[in-house]
Amino acid sequence: MEIDKLASLEGVDAGEQEAPLKRAPTLYLIILFKLAKGVLAVFLALFLYCQPATHLPAEYEQLMDRPSVKQVFHYLRIHPENKFFMHLTRQIANATDKEVRVAVKVAVIGALLWSLFPLTEGVGLMFRVKWAGWLAIVESAFFVPVEIYELVKEFSWFMVGVAIINIGIVWYLYANRERLFHHHLRHRPHHSQA
Repeated sequence: MEIDKLASLEGVDAGEQEAPLKRAPTLYLIILFKLAKGVLAVFLALFLYCQPATHLPAEYEQLMDRPSVKQVFHYLRIHPENKFFMHLTRQIANATDKEVRVAVKVAVIGALLWSLFPLTEGVGLMFRVKWAGWLAIVESAFFVPVEIYELVKEFSWFMVGVAIINIGIVWYLYANRERLFHHHLRHRPHHSQA
């Protein structure tokens, strides 16, 4: 009787107490995936920030001539002779040190800002916050048409995998949104020993 009075004083009916959230292994994988994306973006920003901005044309040529880079490009079906890389090579060859420093700063800021999305989603999903679930759904759904467009332009098993992962994330989070994020505010009555 005393517990019901305390609960009603706090605005929570004793019968309204929600059961604890169940384990969700797929959600944990999504959280890990989102956090890994965010941390990789932060590391990319730190890597770019720590790189010296001198001798960029020579360093770019050395990078593109490495067998490991050529192998990765071949595996991902990226051709260094395509328009994008040829344009990039010309831009790097003609870049001054000041332009390189500005471009690196922009890339660092961009990578850090982009890392905020997956990090926010991952942390929000860890605490099962409803808006984080919707943010993850919208962000993942946003990229599905882009990935399909890339697949239509040029087929790549890597892009198939990325598209399947994003479609899976959208489907899982949307289909299980009530079960995963059903709590509103959890009020726990404080019991006083008076």
